[in-house]
Amino acid sequence: MKLTKTLFLGSAAGLMAVSGAFAADLPVKAKAVEYVKICSLYGAGFYYIPGTDTCIKLGGYLRADANLNTNSDFNPNQSGVAGARNRLANYYTFRAREDLNIDTRTATEYGVVRTYFDAVFTWTTGNYSGTGSATGATAYSSTLALNTSGATPALVGSSINPTDGGTSGGALGVYYAFIQFAGFTMGKAVSQFDAPWTNYPGNLTDNLVGGSGTVTGVTQFTYTADFGQGVTASFSAEDATAYYQAGNLNMTGATAGGMIGGSYGSNAIGGSRSPNLVAQVRVDQAWGLFQASVAAHDNHVAYYGATEATGHPDDKWGWAVQLALSIKNIPTGAGDTINIQGVYTDGATRYNFQNLSGSTYSLFGSSSLAGAYGSIGFANAPDTVFITGSQQETVKTWGFRGAYTHNWDPNWNSALYGAYAQAQFGTLAKTALCGAGGAGGVFGGLAGVTGCNPDFAIGQLGIVTRWTPVKNLTFSADLSWTHLDQKYSGTVAVAPSGATAKPAAIYQLKDQDSIAMILRAQRNW
Repeated sequence: MKLTKTLFLGSAAGLMAVSGAFAADLPVKAKAVEYVKICSLYGAGFYYIPGTDTCIKLGGYLRADANLNTNSDFNPNQSGVAGARNRLANYYTFRAREDLNIDTRTATEYGVVRTYFDAVFTWTTGNYSGTGSATGATAYSSTLALNTSGATPALVGSSINPTDGGTSGGALGVYYAFIQFAGFTMGKAVSQFDAPWTNYPGNLTDNLVGGSGTVTGVTQFTYTADFGQGVTASFSAEDATAYYQAGNLNMTGATAGGMIGGSYGSNAIGGSRSPNLVAQVRVDQAWGLFQASVAAHDNHVAYYGATEATGHPDDKWGWAVQLALSIKNIPTGAGDTINIQGVYTDGATRYNFQNLSGSTYSLFGSSSLAGAYGSIGFANAPDTVFITGSQQETVKTWGFRGAYTHNWDPNWNSALYGAYAQAQFGTLAKTALCGAGGAGGVFGGLAGVTGCNPDFAIGQLGIVTRWTPVKNLTFSADLSWTHLDQKYSGTVAVAPSGATAKPAAIYQLKDQDSIAMILRAQRNW
């Protein structure tokens, strides 16, 4: 026993000596890790940035779209190659998108300082257009260009081989980037004129007419006053150049061929002079909300001709007014909602025909009329029109849109939605394009034309159904119909743009329809 004890103590002493020798070579023990702490001040998902009193939240979504009968990610085939509706037009368009947003908030003695950033990375199917070549050569238009506005990138239009790897480049978009402090919003955010649902009263499609909708934000400087009890008022100066210029057209340059392509003259927008001035009053209650918005838009034209010496029209201010109403939890079911809005514009067309819907239409179709190769319907709604030597004449529009959303159960819901917008031209435009009484001018005097009037209307109707099998994962199908109600009649002999591959022939003038569908899978996080 004594021997065993001696051996044990000796071994222990030896191990301690060895351990001490190794310990001399080990690094100093690291400082305890400061773990990220939950920030409960601003809702779920916020954490304190280590070592600061600022809270941060990361979010976003990944989306995959299959869009049928469309050459873009949201619009039906309404103009250009898409409107030609022949072998050049896409039967489908695929799109993949990743959205990333960063929200930070810091409590200060002046209130919360907030920053918000939202960016998207997108790849979208491109298009082919005709080149007018005798051999039928086409040019591929991709979405390679960087896009910092957030809107769908403009088509490049250059000849690109889609197998060369270039089409994998995709595009970058910046939706929102703003600071909020002491009631002020500074940066790129949703317009204060917009209804809270922007372009989506209940739908997936971006292209509804009948109201404004800067879903990707507009640069602004805004002050919002909170009067309590859910009542707020906002006053804003917003950038007009990116989203709110439908065109200031010099009709002196109008041609019959250009008109059937949806162009009523040469666009002569000048440099920016004034931001759009916007005011809004909003009431949020348990039953829903009511909002009234007004906006003023400066139409500033460059020159009548190529140089300053040709002169120019004076500036012309346009304006718009919009009312929006949302009713929640209606008797048809828990969570069911009705959203509706109406708008009137005078020289501020983009507050009705918003930038993602566009205001240029040129759709080809079939015709049963003897001697006609096919049919065409066309229209355009700029902000103002003029001719060389005249002043600007505003284009007046009105419209509405809305939706009813019904929840079948916690996993399924459907929405029925619709929109309508009408554009009305003044005496100057109708005389220049159609002559006195609709029988003269650029278009009205052509052989075969029996009715000439640039006024038109757009009607839209659709239904969407969504299935959410698990939280934050939704599958959707949205079917929409668009009707162009144009006021031209008879026939016209014209040579359409070579990009559409339509031949010079006789076309019947008549209304046109388009149907499109979006199939979407989206995972929010």
